[in-house]
Amino acid sequence: MAAKGPVAAEIERRLRAALAPAALAVTDDSDKHRGHAGHDGRGESHFTVRVVSTAFEGQSRVARQRMVNRALADLLADRVHALAIQAQAPSEVA
Repeated sequence: MAAKGPVAAEIERRLRAALAPAALAVTDDSDKHRGHAGHDGRGESHFTVRVVSTAFEGQSRVARQRMVNRALADLLADRVHALAIQAQAPSEVA
């Protein structure tokens, strides 16, 4: 398993604190975006998060994304260019 960079580690820390997930995966997709907008050469600019949390029970897809975005607000404003979110409640996981 590859070592996490500091931005990925911070994303994971914040989501664990905000959502107490049953499952969480943070994937750095930055290398797939070389030469695209938002890739500034520093890396750690594009991520996918997969999070399973009881906090998502009864919440719409948009509400779930807002919960994730709220936890990461300043990172999204200053450091992270793109974030793909896959948010599920435990009852939705097969």
